[in-house]
Amino acid sequence: MSADTPRLPATFNRLAWSNLAAQSAEQIALAAAPIVAVLLLGVGEGQTGVLQTALTLPFILFAIPAGLLADRVSRRWVMAGSEALRAAALAAILLLLWLGLMTLPLLALLGFIAVCGTVAYSVAAPALVPSLVTSRQLPAANARIELARTVAFASGPALGGVLVGWVGAAPAFGFAAALSAIAVVLLAGIYEPARQPAPRRHPLQDIKEGAAFVMHHALLRPVFITQFIFNTASFLLLAVFVPYAVRHLGLSATGVGTTLAMYGVGMVVGALFATRVMKRLAFGTVIGLGPVTGFVAAAVMALTTWIATPLLAGLSFFLLGVGPILWVISTTTLRQSVTPPSLLGRVSAINIMSYGARPLGSALGAIVGGLYGAEACLYLAAAIFAAQALVILMSPAVSLTRQPDMVGEPARC
Repeated sequence: MSADTPRLPATFNRLAWSNLAAQSAEQIALAAAPIVAVLLLGVGEGQTGVLQTALTLPFILFAIPAGLLADRVSRRWVMAGSEALRAAALAAILLLLWLGLMTLPLLALLGFIAVCGTVAYSVAAPALVPSLVTSRQLPAANARIELARTVAFASGPALGGVLVGWVGAAPAFGFAAALSAIAVVLLAGIYEPARQPAPRRHPLQDIKEGAAFVMHHALLRPVFITQFIFNTASFLLLAVFVPYAVRHLGLSATGVGTTLAMYGVGMVVGALFATRVMKRLAFGTVIGLGPVTGFVAAAVMALTTWIATPLLAGLSFFLLGVGPILWVISTTTLRQSVTPPSLLGRVSAINIMSYGARPLGSALGAIVGGLYGAEACLYLAAAIFAAQALVILMSPAVSLTRQPDMVGEPARC
């Protein structure tokens, strides 16, 4: 094991445990919120859509401001402050539920505030990691971070549902708030090396600098474009899968849930083996694996229109989990290696902005599915996945034989 995984420093391990607690709190709360809305507040589908919108908007609205903040002040304190904000919002939900004062607007508002904490934490964490580990340890460190995220992603929704069902909505949010508080305590004990103070400029100048760095960088530009297209295609597929699975594959609710769970299984497997894969394959090959595997997964799903078996659908979701996790770990390592430390927050924020493609994919699913049916959506998803694979395969990123050396700050005149 030690031959495959470099020993990581204790200060990073505190970050990893904090990340696990924070990610688990997020997933439990995200799962519990719509359950509370439907079962306790009695809202319908349209109103739950409004709630889901409130829980996704912060990624678009606040990723860039969070990146600016992470490049100007201590990233550890950005993460601790954002996690404390989430803990406070979850505790407020707990209190309102106990008092019987919860309404849908309050749930949406407090959920929105909690996700703002998620956004700031998610932007600052990749920027902090390179200051805690060596360049050689970056792949293992990113794999550890992603393993925590995938475990939380795979188990959090189920745990949130079980908690609401067994002990009620308030204790579920109380448990999530306690996990966030634990994450804050762990973060407070991390030593973050001092950085050179950032020059005071207009925020728009800083945003322009971060965006220009990504869009003009020969390696990062195709990575961003690939990720944007991937998010569009994956959410197009997800938007139509459930009705397609029930109607065409004959799956029950349990069967649909089991099939979707293969996505989480693939993510966990990919994260567990990522360090070994990155040691045995060229760095650029690992970067290319994710988009190519995504295309194969979409092709397998499209094949179910001809061979209607849930086994192929399960295989598709497994591949959709395992390959892209290798992509996340390898491209995060690439981004951390080629970006000057003073820009890491903004560059991470721009990466988060690629999530803005998710509503686009869902909208495509609604339009194309409504006009031509779910089968047409699956074929379109496969075509879009093919496009994102071509973008990365034609880029210089896949030609990298090894992880690039970490860059320092550029010389200032």
